[in-house]
Amino acid sequence: MLLELLKNKKKLSWSLFLILLLVLIRVFEDQLFYDPFLDYFKIEYSHLHFPKINIIKLFLSLGFRFYLNSVISLLLLYVIFSDKQIVKFSALLYMILGSILMISFIFVLTFFAEESKMTLFYIRRFLIQPIFILLFIPAFYYQKQVKK
Repeated sequence: MLLELLKNKKKLSWSLFLILLLVLIRVFEDQLFYDPFLDYFKIEYSHLHFPKINIIKLFLSLGFRFYLNSVISLLLLYVIFSDKQIVKFSALLYMILGSILMISFIFVLTFFAEESKMTLFYIRRFLIQPIFILLFIPAFYYQKQVKK
């Protein structure tokens, strides 16, 4: 009983630490990443033109941020479920979804930027926020419960 309690305490501590890392990425996003859209999407942007953008720098910054969020999310999945198969499958999903989102973001930004501001906003949101972990945890939990 004591060992089980200690094990859960460790899981909870590691989970909270990893969640804190995700929060810190969000808190310090202005200092850590190049993203001219951070301020742009905070104001009433529907009638404004896009800010000046260095596409390569933005691509690298978004990719790095997605990578950081993905690695922390994969560690969180491992801490919660202690299952390497879940982590491997999730890593594959992150690679596929991240590639699709990055290509879509650059495509929309390059060819439809002014006409597709909301599309750009939502694609970017999936890239910069750890939204997939909010889908994966309940899905894998449900899958584990069904297997029992």
